[in-house]
Amino acid sequence: MRLVQLLIPKGNRSSVLEALDGQGVDYAVFDEVGRGDFEAMVQFPVPPSGVEPIMEELVTAGIREDAYTIVLPTETVVSKRLSALEERFPGLRISRDELYARADDLAPANSTFFAFLILSTVIATTGLLLDSAATIIGAMVVAPLMGPAVSASVGTVLDDRQMTRRGVVLQVTGLLAAIATAAVMGVLLQQTILIPPELDILSIAQVAERTSPNFLSLFLALGSGIAGSLSIMRGSGSTLVGVAIAVALVPPAATSGLGLAFGLPGIAIAAAVLVVVNLLAINVSALVLFYFAGFKPLDAGRFQGVRASLVSRVVILVVAIAVLSVALGAVTWATFQTQSVEQQAQDTLEREVAEAGIEGVELVSVTVDYEPADLLLGDRPQVNVLIGIPRDAAAPPDLAQRWDALLTEELGREVTVRVGFVEAQFSDSGPDDSASMSVQNPRAGVVAPPEPLRRSDIDRQAIRFSQEPLAPVVGG
Repeated sequence: MRLVQLLIPKGNRSSVLEALDGQGVDYAVFDEVGRGDFEAMVQFPVPPSGVEPIMEELVTAGIREDAYTIVLPTETVVSKRLSALEERFPGLRISRDELYARADDLAPANSTFFAFLILSTVIATTGLLLDSAATIIGAMVVAPLMGPAVSASVGTVLDDRQMTRRGVVLQVTGLLAAIATAAVMGVLLQQTILIPPELDILSIAQVAERTSPNFLSLFLALGSGIAGSLSIMRGSGSTLVGVAIAVALVPPAATSGLGLAFGLPGIAIAAAVLVVVNLLAINVSALVLFYFAGFKPLDAGRFQGVRASLVSRVVILVVAIAVLSVALGAVTWATFQTQSVEQQAQDTLEREVAEAGIEGVELVSVTVDYEPADLLLGDRPQVNVLIGIPRDAAAPPDLAQRWDALLTEELGREVTVRVGFVEAQFSDSGPDDSASMSVQNPRAGVVAPPEPLRRSDIDRQAIRFSQEPLAPVVGG
């Protein structure tokens, strides 16, 4: 519910009150003695969606822009007389004047905006390097990116070019500042002992997540833009929704900066593409939602021109998203293909070992080194297989070559197969009751993760490995 207070210019009292009576509004009128330009002040409660149509009637009745009109949110209104107005104005949408004021308030002063954005980037970069999702989410609470994103869309719909321009400039310069901040931070950290000297940032899950963007990232951005717009239109949860918008922008911007700092242009470009796609998606979703919610320019006579301008901007943004989404589509397709290759290779080899039925032979592990970048560059998948065999068993000399031919036929692509062998001997208690141990064959390059041995394990099992491990057979 809203409480509207407005000053009635001299000579318009009767027309204003008649307009309110025509709308079925209960009001209170007070004589105005403070200034000579106004003769009375009127106040009345009205549902949020009713503010705009009632104000349009009052403007026709003589309320001018140079008069004072105040719209206040109310906590509680106790009255049965409002049911008719609530039925007449059932929506939850706020008025365009209130929307304009909210959007203007959300875009902070430049110094405040950049201070919070840089602090947010520092925290997010730290979270990326620590591989800490909680730290990254904490950084998003500080990020002030919701205000510029919403104000740019509101300015476009309400035809306020200054608000639109400022929102766009803050978004672009803010994200460039975020990338630069992360890059500088990454360079400085490499000169300290805070991170390992040979750190591979691609091995960090939170970084890798932002360097392989796919279409799911686009849904995050679209959903964030719609959520931000809805929160402003209905006046609920805008601060928390801003976290979702920041998640779509700040972490990939920080990742792009880290890619520059570590001399990895591929990472920098991939993350930057994700930033741009998310930025465009947030803006286009907000524009479309505000338009279909029925918001019009403050000057109603400019609606047709604004509609044409808005449609052209939406088309430009959609085309830009479609062009950049080619990269998202390529990564999505490549990720699906590589994961399919990995799963199919594992299933095929498990079936082969099971069908062979050789006593004491166990398939310890199957790993596939095949990333989306390898697929796009035409590199072969490398299948690493670790086989456990009895001590006295002979390893097939052509196993890698045979599995190479099998997987090439099954997968429909050339592969490289590497096979390593582990020899183990267990006590009478049997392998099911004993702890497992794996070793690295230095010539196989295949490692199965060892599990820690307890003293009881050592007491009840005898595990021996040959002094000269069998060399792997490499095929393909």
